[in-house]
Amino acid sequence: MDHPINVAEQFIPQGRVLEVRPYGRGNVHDTFLVTLDIAAEPHFILQRLNTRVFRRPELVMGNLRICTEHVRRRLARTPTGAGRRWEVPRVLGARDGRDYFIDRQGSFWRALSFIDSACTLDTISDLGHAREVGYGLGRFHQLLSDLPAAHLSDTLPGFHVTPGYLRHYDEVLAAHGAAPGPEAAQAGRFVQERRAWAHVLEEARAQGRLCLRPIHGDPKVNNVLLDAETSRAVALVDLDTVKPGLVHYDIGDCLRSGCNPQGEETEHWEAVRFEPDLCRALLQGYLSQARGFLTEADYGHLYDAVRLIAFELGLRFFTDYLEGNVYFKVRHREHNLARALVQFRLTESIESQETVMGAIIRDLR
Repeated sequence: MDHPINVAEQFIPQGRVLEVRPYGRGNVHDTFLVTLDIAAEPHFILQRLNTRVFRRPELVMGNLRICTEHVRRRLARTPTGAGRRWEVPRVLGARDGRDYFIDRQGSFWRALSFIDSACTLDTISDLGHAREVGYGLGRFHQLLSDLPAAHLSDTLPGFHVTPGYLRHYDEVLAAHGAAPGPEAAQAGRFVQERRAWAHVLEEARAQGRLCLRPIHGDPKVNNVLLDAETSRAVALVDLDTVKPGLVHYDIGDCLRSGCNPQGEETEHWEAVRFEPDLCRALLQGYLSQARGFLTEADYGHLYDAVRLIAFELGLRFFTDYLEGNVYFKVRHREHNLARALVQFRLTESIESQETVMGAIIRDLR
């Protein structure tokens, strides 16, 4: 891999690179913050895309351009209300005219503008934060609601299609066998007991009750940027997974991420709980923007979405653990097993509150 400083220089028309340092805690890409000696715009984000995950990164860049340009046109026609700002990252061109750079080792790099005076949190801090996270996802969906999903490439075929992950799990289990230890056995039982309803959203789509729309694909809490002064949502970032899909994947993932105060990386998975008050606040924020395009069937599958996506992520973590940790970055051999147990405990907590969640959804409609 070329040194990140050398790569960063491929994306600057003028000035000098002062520093390149690792940035964020992403599980897939290598991300860096670049500092320049230019006062007007002193920072940008540099990323080396994981081409084992995104096998056609040029399609990722195409979706990114289509999505961000569409949002900018919408914002020009319908500006964000007083006291708020909403931003989308700009794709920065390389010196050769492309919007990416391939180094001598074949690594695929891209650069994005840096959204200033903003921060993220890994877990929800309070009800106001929950509403802003919901607002951020709803704003994103609302701004893309008139973009035909067919205009976007499917950069990750099968992403968030739970039956496909279940088939892959069965293949990995057959090839590698069950992992030793009581926690791995517990995870295996959990998957077996719930495999019958893994098709719920895809069946609804096949029957025409749910339709494909542009989705973010990974709207977890720390992908919603907050204004550093007002704490209001200003952007939804990490747009690599933008593609056609069901908005339920996004809603479920956002609720799964936002309503677990312990966070995804907690070492105390037994204490994980889905908090209904955070769920209510997050959905309030979301529906303040998204109510206009949701259908009766969309509302009818909101509970299914949050339950299923928590299960799905746990299934993916557990499968990666069995396969030898080939997809998600890990800090130790058992890391993905620990992550799976967190999501499975969260799924149990969601299931125990089905009646409560149903009442929240009815109240907010």
